[in-house]
Amino acid sequence: MSDLPRTGVVVVAAGSGARVGAGTNKVLLPLRGEPVLAWSVRTVCTLAYVDRLVVVVRPADRDAVAAVVEAELRPGQEAVLVDGGETRHASEWRGLRALRADVEAGRLEVVAVHDAARPLATPDLFDRTVRLAHERGGAVPVRPRPGLLGADSRVHPDLVGVQTPQAFRAGPLLAAYTAADREGWTGTDTAGCVARYTGTELLGVRGPATNLKVTFPEDLALADRLIAALGPPAAPGR
Repeated sequence: MSDLPRTGVVVVAAGSGARVGAGTNKVLLPLRGEPVLAWSVRTVCTLAYVDRLVVVVRPADRDAVAAVVEAELRPGQEAVLVDGGETRHASEWRGLRALRADVEAGRLEVVAVHDAARPLATPDLFDRTVRLAHERGGAVPVRPRPGLLGADSRVHPDLVGVQTPQAFRAGPLLAAYTAADREGWTGTDTAGCVARYTGTELLGVRGPATNLKVTFPEDLALADRLIAALGPPAAPGR
């Protein structure tokens, strides 16, 4: 979609397979015969407005991740791999630093951060999130989760679950993580850091129920069934 802003995408793939019960990074586990990571990278590679792709990896997984990413790149596309940190926040900050020069030069208007363990995020979800971030400042996919407990340990019917990709205007996003680094502050997700350090307006985008995160073994089985029933999130040749 050519009317969408020039965008950089940071795909965070530096986690582990502890809760999924695997002895390897969960994004390298097979989903319908292909690594979980391949599905996320493939979707990003269909987006014509994405100018830069950064994949954050565990150093031990660098060669395996590089092979997966290389197989998904289209002619003329490039990706940068950077080593992750000890926390998700640290990994995101390292990914954003790889885009700093392009953000400061004005070559990127929006940056989206996506969890590689969400293999079923669709191009449409990226489109809607990036567009709203460009127009209003920041956008986060959310799903109603009426059974969630609040900080007071009570159920609140208006609470929502947060998904990725999360997208933001590039300048304020970089400024937020720069400030957090200066203070030594660590957050749990991208939106939390942006909210703490900037006045950016953060809006929710309706996220699909199918945009699940692979955390437990049954998530892989569910993702497999969803692809079989609904088709892949990114159709070839989009």
